[in-house]
Amino acid sequence: MTSPLHRLPASAKLAALALCGTAAMAIGDWRLMTVFLALVALGFPLAGLGPRVLLAQIRPLLWMLALLFLAQGWLASWPVAALVVTRIAALMLLASLVTLTTRTEAMIATVERLLAPLAPLGVNPAKVGLAFSLALRFLPVIGEEAERVREAQAARGLGTHPVALIVPLIVRVLKAADDVAAAIEARAIEDLPERDSARATH
Repeated sequence: MTSPLHRLPASAKLAALALCGTAAMAIGDWRLMTVFLALVALGFPLAGLGPRVLLAQIRPLLWMLALLFLAQGWLASWPVAALVVTRIAALMLLASLVTLTTRTEAMIATVERLLAPLAPLGVNPAKVGLAFSLALRFLPVIGEEAERVREAQAARGLGTHPVALIVPLIVRVLKAADDVAAAIEARAIEDLPERDSARATH
């Protein structure tokens, strides 16, 4: 695609993600957060992504957000519940918007450039860049796994009991996290010969 958001450099989008995420955490009124959520949602048509794409990002999380809303409303207050739910939805959609409009290679390269000055301190820019990119990509996966768990539990007649839904989801997410960690370690191992050869030439 050639939308304005697609044409923006990855560095600008990552900076906007960081700033918007910080702003979202600073907002303490659910009404303002609802406006923030609406603005994030408007980014999808701006990027040439239709309503189906937007719904596909948020639909798997609806039941989790509903449970969270009820729990927060019961334990705290309904305004707090609305604030928490809209904040999570906004941040999830914002991260999805960035990943849908940015190539993974561009995100990794941007993070590597930003962290390159820290390499002498033992920071591995390639490893951190890959971890950051995979973390962003991982957010929609959690929603997809949640939807699969919900469908599987419904097929077994377990209904929507929170424990029956949350426990399998945690297990699946932890398994996926292990796979991500393995991918990062594999990338780091692949980078070792390049770093060793570079040192040998100096």
